[in-house]
Amino acid sequence: MTSLPEYIPILTTLFSTYFFIEIFKHYQLKQKTYLLWWSIGVLTFGLGTLAESINVLFGWNPVNLKYWYLVGALLGGFPLAQGSVFLLMKKSFATTTSVIFTSIIIAASVAVIFSPISLPENFDGKLTGTVLSWKWVRYFSPFINVYAFIFLVGGAIYSAVKYYKQGIKKAPFKGNIFIAIGGLLPGIGGSFTRAGYVNVLYVTEFLGLIMIYYGYKVIKENKSYVLSMAKP
Repeated sequence: MTSLPEYIPILTTLFSTYFFIEIFKHYQLKQKTYLLWWSIGVLTFGLGTLAESINVLFGWNPVNLKYWYLVGALLGGFPLAQGSVFLLMKKSFATTTSVIFTSIIIAASVAVIFSPISLPENFDGKLTGTVLSWKWVRYFSPFINVYAFIFLVGGAIYSAVKYYKQGIKKAPFKGNIFIAIGGLLPGIGGSFTRAGYVNVLYVTEFLGLIMIYYGYKVIKENKSYVLSMAKP
């Protein structure tokens, strides 16, 4: 029987669509690389929850499982984190890491696409990478996600601390704190998923995206922050 939390990804997908439209318009206006990466990040976030929505509405199927793994487990928070890298780090570092991790993601994606699927006898129809027969494919995801965590959550914390020390405790500090919490929540939900509590992920994805959106809005309205942090 389908539980109510399993329908939350539908709301998350709809909200991410709204968020994507807003942030992409912001990118079109400013033409900043970090905004493009953040736009891609919000889009892939929504594509991941779309796969979860398809699963609850139409049932499990192998194509949707692999699609979910590609946009959710592999891409995950990487584009959002890379936006923070382009905002906070030198352009050479941002460009190099973009090439390296994009190459890794492409290689991992090819492996996922060609991996056979093996369903256990007690399979419950949930989306999980454990059904991929090539178990080594799953080693890519933690590597990518750790990088994403460091620069999405860590970058937000770094920015918040920097401005707090400067005595700026309003928009920049507040916005980055919300982005840090929002980036952390899906990771916590993912930990529960590995323990068998998939519904926790659906809740933390939704709450995380709302917090990232709120943090983005706070920072967007504080133009001096963006101008001071953005790299040429």
